Amino acid sequence: MGLRLHAVAPARGWAWVLQGLRLFTRRPGAFTGLFLFFLIGMLLAMTLPWVGGLAGAALWPMLTLGFMIASRSALAGGPVLPTQLIEGLRGPDRRRAVTQALLCLTHALTVVAVFEAAHAFDDGAWVKLQNGLARGDTGAKMEALWADPLLAPGMLLRMGLGTLASVPFWFAPALVFWGGQSLGQALFSSVLALWRAKGAFLVFSVAWAALACVFGAGLAMLALLFSSRQLGVALALPVALSLSVVFYVSLWFGYADAFGDDAEAPAPASA
Repeated sequence: MGLRLHAVAPARGWAWVLQGLRLFTRRPGAFTGLFLFFLIGMLLAMTLPWVGGLAGAALWPMLTLGFMIASRSALAGGPVLPTQLIEGLRGPDRRRAVTQALLCLTHALTVVAVFEAAHAFDDGAWVKLQNGLARGDTGAKMEALWADPLLAPGMLLRMGLGTLASVPFWFAPALVFWGGQSLGQALFSSVLALWRAKGAFLVFSVAWAALACVFGAGLAMLALLFSSRQLGVALALPVALSLSVVFYVSLWFGYADAFGDDAEAPAPASA
């Protein structure tokens, strides 16, 4: 099925956030369950010896596609199911399934490349800090890790490279699933779509950053008001979880604006 790239006004970036929030409020339990199901699956995949980290990174494209499929289904009054997370790997035909698998592998290798580049740049400062926090280390050792001059630049490099690496994969799973595109074509089309709609995606990104700051400030104020740090911590997890779910729900609306919302779910190939 051919796809046509549409012009997207910058204001649509804020509309995607609002549309995602409205759709989430219609099916909050189902969408939250879908996200938790994915997290459990990813954690289980990461326990695999030798390839755990690679397997976890490979699953992320199926999260974005699964939520797009689920969001589109919910808009039409259909179900939101865990099986939608692996819909891309099940078909609708062998060629697209193989392409999705290759896309997942490419994503995993890209994540590893970003991690290794940043690790080499900061000489492992970020990893050492994470390990120290996980062990509960305190004192001069942790102070030295926090004071490492390469820590902050390394974190910025991770963020920058991670952001750049996400661009070709943003729409690629959906372009393979609905558009039947090849791996290279889907990655290129995703980059082109985000560039053509860069104003909308800038607004989208700023809106999510602002929402995160507003909710974070709200939680801090509640903790101060009730003189309870535990209250802020207790509320932080469900708030962060809900915002994450709404973010993934909103992805469908960006795809629909960029490539059209009249895409029919491809029919399985006949036996």
